[in-house]
Amino acid sequence: YDDGSNDRPYGHALVAGVARYPLKVTKGMGKKRMKRRSRVKTFFKVTNYNHMMPTRYSVDVPIDKNIVNKDAFKDAAHRRKARGEVKQKFEERYQTGKNRWFFQQL
Repeated sequence: YDDGSNDRPYGHALVAGVARYPLKVTKGMGKKRMKRRSRVKTFFKVTNYNHMMPTRYSVDVPIDKNIVNKDAFKDAAHRRKARGEVKQKFEERYQTGKNRWFFQQL
C-alpha cells in the first residue's frame, strides 16, 4: 500500500508483532507449565510509513496473506482468525529456536 488507498490516503503497511513475550522456561518445569509459559500474544495493525523506523533487523515468517489482510479488520470473526494465524506462526518460530532475539523484550 505504498501510494495509499481510499480509506487511508497515505503510504501504510500491515504490521504483525509480539504484544506479550513468552516467559522464562527452566529444566525443572513440567511439560504443561512449559507449554503455558511459551505462549506468545500477538497483534497486527495498519501503520503509517512515517511512524515506522527502519532497522537492519527483520524476521521472515510465512503468514497466509489470504487470512491476514486489511479486510480482516472489518469483521470480528476474521480479525480473531487472523490473530490466531499470526500467533500460530510466531509460536512455531519460537519453538524452533530461530530468531530468539525477536521473542525477548527490549
